[in-house]
Amino acid sequence: MNSTARSVLPDAARRVADAAEKLGLPVEVMIMPETTRTADEAAAACGCRVGQIVKSLVFTGAESGRDILLLVSGDNRVDEAGVAAYIGETLERPRGAQVRKVTGFAIGGIPPFGHDSPLATYIDADLLEHQIVWAAAGTPNAVFSCSPLALQQATGAQTISVTG
Repeated sequence: MNSTARSVLPDAARRVADAAEKLGLPVEVMIMPETTRTADEAAAACGCRVGQIVKSLVFTGAESGRDILLLVSGDNRVDEAGVAAYIGETLERPRGAQVRKVTGFAIGGIPPFGHDSPLATYIDADLLEHQIVWAAAGTPNAVFSCSPLALQQATGAQTISVTG
């Protein structure tokens, strides 16, 4: 993304664009005229299937207090017990204020990288079935697209099945 285009982005979206550049992930952050807060809204705005939307969901390990990030296909609902069995502890859903504290972003715009705190990251195996996926870029109407494999490599995410 050129510096002129980046300069007109909201601060949160600019932070995502900068983080992508540091990770070597060539993306263009786009501001959509309509909201992309939910997977359905994002799919409609991006002109793609819901399964191509990356939901960035933050959970906290009940025993360790460690925050984790799940990159989930928009079609899927997380089987928390199954994921908990995989990572070795029960999951809790933190409140919005805690999510913002950990990531630096509000729910509805959480990107898969560029967070204020490092997060263990897991990617839904179903996302890897697509050629292109779309993810939030820091605000409820900012998005970017990329190959899911490139996203996995940039984030260091481990592949898991989130649906059990």
